[in-house]
Amino acid sequence: MQLRYNYRAYPDAAQRRALARAFGCARVVWNDCLRARKQAHTAGLAYVTSAELSRLRITQAKRTEERAWLAEVSAVVLQQSLRDLDAAYKNFFDSLKGKRAGRKVGPPRYKSKKDTRQSIRLNTNAFSLTDDGRVYVAKVGNLKVKWSRRLPAAPSSLTVTKDSSGRYFLSFVVDTATDVLPELQTDAGIDLGLSTFAVLSNGRKIDSPRFLRRAEKKLRRLQRELSRKAKGSKNRVKARIKVARQHARVADRRRDWHHKASTQIIRDNQAVFVEDLAVSGLCRTRLAKSVHDAGWAAFVGMLEYKAVKHGRTFATVDRAFPSSQICSACGFRDGPKPLHVRRWTCGACGTVHDRDHNAARNVLFEGRRIVAAGRAETQNACGAPVRRAPVPAQRGEAGSPRKGQTTQTGTPGLQAREHVKGWSRTSVGGRERGLSVS
Repeated sequence: MQLRYNYRAYPDAAQRRALARAFGCARVVWNDCLRARKQAHTAGLAYVTSAELSRLRITQAKRTEERAWLAEVSAVVLQQSLRDLDAAYKNFFDSLKGKRAGRKVGPPRYKSKKDTRQSIRLNTNAFSLTDDGRVYVAKVGNLKVKWSRRLPAAPSSLTVTKDSSGRYFLSFVVDTATDVLPELQTDAGIDLGLSTFAVLSNGRKIDSPRFLRRAEKKLRRLQRELSRKAKGSKNRVKARIKVARQHARVADRRRDWHHKASTQIIRDNQAVFVEDLAVSGLCRTRLAKSVHDAGWAAFVGMLEYKAVKHGRTFATVDRAFPSSQICSACGFRDGPKPLHVRRWTCGACGTVHDRDHNAARNVLFEGRRIVAAGRAETQNACGAPVRRAPVPAQRGEAGSPRKGQTTQTGTPGLQAREHVKGWSRTSVGGRERGLSVS
């Protein structure tokens, strides 16, 4: 399976300028190629192929006075930007034809130089790991990296990202083998909520940390300061970065907490079952801020990929399943109940239920039934293998071997450090944090 390892990078002033040029050139190539395809579509002409765009908008454009500065960055950056555009068009066409699962995907859009998040992608021909623990990026230089742990294998691609708060990250895609944990006899159903983040079928409750709510006071103050700055001024840029950094701290804390909670659940249970919530619909209600603060979708995604990595069973229960209406003791359906009803008594057997705990137990029973029916993504209850869906990295990235050289496995400079087995981590602000893999 493919995993993505993120590390914090600290480029110097000259390297930041070189990265800014690379970000800008990649954006210009994207916009030029997108404009050519839109104009061809408007004129009723055939779809412009990638080979023709590469020749016209990259190779020949470098020879013109208007686009001569494209030669100042690595050609790999420009070619990968064109590949990203091809992937965006493919996702759009597959969505129109019904070949792509999930919500509809719109056509590619132009990128703006005012976007606060910038990124470039490189294959193995344009980057390498040096002996002194730095990462060489073509036409940028050797970047200083805060290694939180070793790379388990040679990376196939690299994404350099600058986020809205001005931090730089290096994201490596690595092909690794699954780390199967010892089998257990326990399984768990999970009911997600807002007042209590999660209730497990065994009665354990995980309180919601509410990172955004706890940071709202400081965020309001910083946002007021930002609104008072004149548009276009340098002080407004400084105030915007302060707001972005505070939001980044909230996101980092939430992500770190999600990783710790999901890892503990996966290690303690052989099978995990979660209800498929309509998060996008709930985010359009008055509970939107609390739903975003909880981060259910990210948490469920972590459970899914960690279950595949560690050989656990994971299945989702359909959102239409009435988990809050069925008595987990006798199976009697007692009808819908308003949200303020947190405890209720079964009309058939008289059992007093905690609403969330009862729902978690029903999710567990329904998940067991789904696995036994052979519709889960791992082995069913009888031990018979069931087809498992692939778990790729966040983006479809393919690297090519460097000519005449081999990519070094592991991270130079960390040979003396102890290699700790477990889920992958990334360094954010000098601290280790878990990685997300989609």
